Amino acid sequence: MLSDFSAGPLLQLERRQYCGRSLFLAAAAISIVNSGAAYAANGDANELLLKKLEKMELRIQRLEGELKQKQDRPTADAGAKPSAKLATAKSTNAAAPTAEPKDTQTKPDAQQFEKSGKPDSKDWSSLPPLPSSPDKAILGLADSPVAGLSIGAYGEIKFGTMQNPAAGGQWQKGFDAHRFVLLPTYAITPNIIFNAEIEFEHAGAGFDNDDKLHGTAEIEQIWVDFKIIDQFNWRSPGIDLVPIGYINQHHEPTQFYSVHRPELYNGLVPSTWKVPSTSVYGTITEDLKYQVMVSTSNEDFGDSFDNRTEAKTVPLPGTAYAAGIDGINALGFSRPPLGDFQQLNNAVAVSGRLDFTPTFAPGFAGSVSAYYSPNTTPRGAHDDFGNFLGKSSLALFDAEFRYRVPDTGLELRGEYVRASFGAPENLRANNDTDPTNNVGKSMYGYSGEIAYHVPLGTVLNSEWEAVPFYRYTYLNLQTAGFAGTDANLPTGQGQRQHHTAGFAVFPSPKVVLKATYQHVIDKSVTGALSDSFLGGVGFFF
Repeated sequence: MLSDFSAGPLLQLERRQYCGRSLFLAAAAISIVNSGAAYAANGDANELLLKKLEKMELRIQRLEGELKQKQDRPTADAGAKPSAKLATAKSTNAAAPTAEPKDTQTKPDAQQFEKSGKPDSKDWSSLPPLPSSPDKAILGLADSPVAGLSIGAYGEIKFGTMQNPAAGGQWQKGFDAHRFVLLPTYAITPNIIFNAEIEFEHAGAGFDNDDKLHGTAEIEQIWVDFKIIDQFNWRSPGIDLVPIGYINQHHEPTQFYSVHRPELYNGLVPSTWKVPSTSVYGTITEDLKYQVMVSTSNEDFGDSFDNRTEAKTVPLPGTAYAAGIDGINALGFSRPPLGDFQQLNNAVAVSGRLDFTPTFAPGFAGSVSAYYSPNTTPRGAHDDFGNFLGKSSLALFDAEFRYRVPDTGLELRGEYVRASFGAPENLRANNDTDPTNNVGKSMYGYSGEIAYHVPLGTVLNSEWEAVPFYRYTYLNLQTAGFAGTDANLPTGQGQRQHHTAGFAVFPSPKVVLKATYQHVIDKSVTGALSDSFLGGVGFFF
């Protein structure tokens, strides 16, 4: 049972309210009894008064039960999370993508903390007391049947028309129920918190010709947090997001304005970059937080599970297999497998991140992060001539900032990412007799974005906001330093510019409507042929 002090100001207020109600009802009961005595001669009046007293007694008992339930419920610092998402590794961010919610949240809203510069979502001990709210803990629809349990969701629907480079740039219309993610969280104790993400992609859980489903169902995150002290906490072995960049950890559709995720996160940072891992994290100062992770290494193998042998190697020499790292998709197919002991090497990677929200610069937030694997070469890796390949290391660096100019609608974002390879001559892409996907000593990219928040007033009983934006992104996935058996002739396909413009409308901080036009340029002979006009609907609650 929580003490009056540890329960927090809100619970104390609720106790006083319930006590006040109880005293009021008791006084009313006494008054009714006295009134009933004046009419004792009237049997019907006495019977009516007794019924009223019984109803009041039941009401008092119910109120006392509710008070006891609130006393036993874990407070916000015990690990209850907003929209079942606050317990993920989300960093403090004063430059939020949407206006702060007008309605009060049952649990502290992730966006609310992002915008207000409040403590990191992992920093349970410093979260404020639970505010009262009509919001529900189960998908926003119902109260939680179990204290400490919360289930939220996010997802996005996309539609529109885009060029298909495989069809010579022909414009083709389409629709994609891209993802729906369930977010269960449970505060086992005030210091032990379970978190998971269960994701369904592209409207299906498999490939079915009759139902025309071609999607996946997977565990995107699953771990248990052990809250020790503010400065040092442990996240148990499980599946977690590599602490690289901002969007990899904050990839809900309400956190960015384009229909697709920012281009730096479509391969150079292989978002959603999830790995088997364990980590420690904490608060260094009010302005600075950290996370350090040890994880399974990415691997230079991009083929299907069918091509992994029983010996947990790539196919035997004489059989081709797809590269996990290449000059067109960057690191997009190199993420390690998450189940059934299917890893193809024993390397352990290390990554880390520093988040800063300087109090002397309101509205500003940023981070620097890095990842290092001593070897991405899978067991049995070989070129197309049967020669075995040696080790190749991977180092990745990311720096980003977000700045919402105080007292204005102006928002600025910028990011730089660089990946370096210790021995590119051992990468499969440089040894697969395909010179179009070769990889140099490094890959890099950068982007800059400007957006402006425009209040639209009250519509349908909520405050709407429009955010027009423009983002420029440059990627170079085929730098110099090719080595291996392939001809060292970069095609220019991996050297791209993205001009992305559009707007996002927020009927609520939890829902976003998007429209985006993107023009893509590369240095290949035909050009990128990848322009698009897309619309989208996203939600996160």
